[in-house]
Amino acid sequence: MDFSLKEEGVDFGALPGPVDMLLRQGVVACQSDRLRADRLFRQALDLAPEALPAYFCLYRVHASMGNLDAARAAARDGLREAARQAGWPADPRRWPQSQSPTEGPARFALSTLQALAHIELTRGDREAAQALFDILAAVDPAGRVGRPASSTSADAAVTAVWD
Repeated sequence: MDFSLKEEGVDFGALPGPVDMLLRQGVVACQSDRLRADRLFRQALDLAPEALPAYFCLYRVHASMGNLDAARAAARDGLREAARQAGWPADPRRWPQSQSPTEGPARFALSTLQALAHIELTRGDREAAQALFDILAAVDPAGRVGRPASSTSADAAVTAVWD
């Protein structure tokens, strides 16, 4: 599951045709009609709740609109689904330590955990963000998903965002 840009648009990896089509339409709609993009991403989730890229699109569109509660809810839902697919507990505090996965649902779970920490920071909840960064540092000490664990903190993230 590699979300990479290609000449023809975004590559969401292997998805059922209708789900891929809805996500592609949603990405295009993000440029001019984010509410339509939200509807398209939710339709994709209705068709395939296991489609992790749909959660990514949904939390990204809401974060970009400043709808942080909706972004947080979508990220949490995606986190739970990715953990389920990775065979991990729903509670990130119980995830296997020192994993640093480089692909698949486990990587999506970690990148979504990092995104959720940034959403919490933007919401102004530094304590919640720090708790999530601490989990990320324990599960991914090599920092393969984002920043190295030594610099993954609410203070470092605020500096990176505001510098």
